[in-house]
Amino acid sequence: MFENYPKTRPPLSKGIKEIYNQHYKSNRDGDTPASGLAQKMEQWLHKKVSSDVTFYHDKRTLEIGAGTLNQLKYEQSDYYDIVEPFEALFLNSSDLKKIRSVYRDIDEVDISNQYDRITSIATFEHITDLPKVVAKSCLLLDPNGSLRTSIPNEGTFLWTLAWKMTTGLEFKLRHGLEYGNLMKFEHVNTAKEIEEVLNFFYNSNTCKVFGLNKNIGLYRFYESRNPDKEKAKNYLKTLANKT
Repeated sequence: MFENYPKTRPPLSKGIKEIYNQHYKSNRDGDTPASGLAQKMEQWLHKKVSSDVTFYHDKRTLEIGAGTLNQLKYEQSDYYDIVEPFEALFLNSSDLKKIRSVYRDIDEVDISNQYDRITSIATFEHITDLPKVVAKSCLLLDPNGSLRTSIPNEGTFLWTLAWKMTTGLEFKLRHGLEYGNLMKFEHVNTAKEIEEVLNFFYNSNTCKVFGLNKNIGLYRFYESRNPDKEKAKNYLKTLANKT
């Protein structure tokens, strides 16, 4: 199972490599018309993830891929930890003081930490070793807690058409480069693949779609409950034995 993980990213063109860090930060900040529009659309992702709590809440929360800390516009807790390897995204944020602990990798989080909620917004499509991350989430989650994941509907016609007509077109006009190369580098997992991983490690998964259905929609949200901790432990043990 999951023999194709960890995945290998396809190479970036020389031109995209030269502007990659600048573009990534600008895109996450919504600095261009297309990325700004995308951020407005992505409010659905944030609102779905936070729909189980009030704005100020006391739930022990771990956010995977916290980026610029923009989820804190939708919820805050005194017990809010994050996993984010790209320090430049949040280092100068005024919201950093609202974070209890910062981890660069989920492997740094000790399983003695038990969370009521583990959240992720537009991140799982980027993770090359996704089964390992989801397996570790099982061990960190309180038995009555939930993993709350929102993602773009990667791998479907409507999602591809949407980015080609907006961000992709803007990127081409601005830089003269093919955005498809960057998307293949960034989005290594499709929505279908992410669902398969969630279904493998969690016994209860509920999906909601921003659109008509899973095939005709822009985004998906998953609430995952009842983690199979033994399956997760066995998977992680198998990975450890391979190294």
